[in-house]
Amino acid sequence: MAIYYIDGDFVAAEQAVIPVDDLAILRGIGVFDLLRTYGGRPYFLDAHIDRLEASAQKIGLTLPWSHDDIARVVKQTLAKNDIPEANIRIVVTGGSSTDFMTPSGSPRLLVLVSPVPRLPDHWYTKGVKIISWEVERPIPGAKSIDYISASLALKKAAAEGGIEALYIDRNGLAMECTTSNIFAFVGDRLVTPGRGILSGVTRKVVLELAQGLFAIDLRDISRTELLTADEVFITGTSKGLVPVVQVDDGVIADGRPGHRTRQLMAEMKRYTEKR
Repeated sequence: MAIYYIDGDFVAAEQAVIPVDDLAILRGIGVFDLLRTYGGRPYFLDAHIDRLEASAQKIGLTLPWSHDDIARVVKQTLAKNDIPEANIRIVVTGGSSTDFMTPSGSPRLLVLVSPVPRLPDHWYTKGVKIISWEVERPIPGAKSIDYISASLALKKAAAEGGIEALYIDRNGLAMECTTSNIFAFVGDRLVTPGRGILSGVTRKVVLELAQGLFAIDLRDISRTELLTADEVFITGTSKGLVPVVQVDDGVIADGRPGHRTRQLMAEMKRYTEKR
């Protein structure tokens, strides 16, 4: 039985509730961040809390907790659960509202833990398909709890045999996926979008590991250019680094994970094992 932290209390998962007048329920107002453990320890906890705080600022939520307060609650929640490797979801809600529109109470802090799901091995050995989805995040740099577009996109992806959906903006640019960042090897350069995205913590790790191995371009990349790339992969907290071998109906290169992608996967494995 999982134990969650809910607005000041540790409670069993099935007893975890918040008031129905919270703006998270009424208007989808809130932010979150997701991290995982490696070896039972939170992976880049400070970086994820930094992003949570930045997301809250972008949507106008003032947090009554310090960075250290949030970190302490996360560690306490993790300690109350016997989960070898856990996903940790930190949620800040908009708080209660008397008019059901504007905040009239303090935000609520929630920390939910669950086992890290086992992802299929073939994702990493054979690569995956993703689809494209024409949509733009209203506030790109904020990790908002409003995931309607993502939910619809992932439903469409699953129906077409894909595991992720790539957001394409009005100019035909590939931005990011619903819960992943996108990378491509174009010629001898590693390319990833550098603006208008939610910069993932795993994305930052990959960029650090790639320094000195490859030339790196942070720049716009169109869907058309992506389809002609030599290699494509996505990154995310739960999934790590996953080779992409198909986008919509277009096969990337020879349809197999590229050697540079596999090199970065090996670097990532060594990096996480050392932490």
